[in-house]
Amino acid sequence: MRQTLHMILAPMVCLPLSAAASPIEVPSGQPVTFFEVIWEEEGEMNTYRFRYIAPDIARDGGSIGFDAAEQDIKHLCETSALPALIEQNRPVDRIVISISDREVAFGKPDPEATQFFEVYSPDGTTCIWEGF
Repeated sequence: MRQTLHMILAPMVCLPLSAAASPIEVPSGQPVTFFEVIWEEEGEMNTYRFRYIAPDIARDGGSIGFDAAEQDIKHLCETSALPALIEQNRPVDRIVISISDREVAFGKPDPEATQFFEVYSPDGTTCIWEGF
């Protein structure tokens, strides 16, 4: 089962719906804004996909490479996604953090878009990277 939870989870990420486009501070200093959360439940496994927009990762004209973006992604997991899930007492087994230089519909190809993502397992208040 997959559900996009704009209305339910957007406030959960500590962003009022009216402020969802407000920049989130990340280590690289690039402007990052919350886009959406998608919840997937497969059997007993609960996965939350937190999606953010980060225009500075664009291939053409962007100033942030993967190394810096990777630090931002972990930061988003530990300071935005995981605290929101804990606050809402949501069962979570996996958190996927993705950043894209533009809005891209989930699961739809966009060859012009630059996208990075990482998968984490929560461990208390820490996000543990799940290399695949």
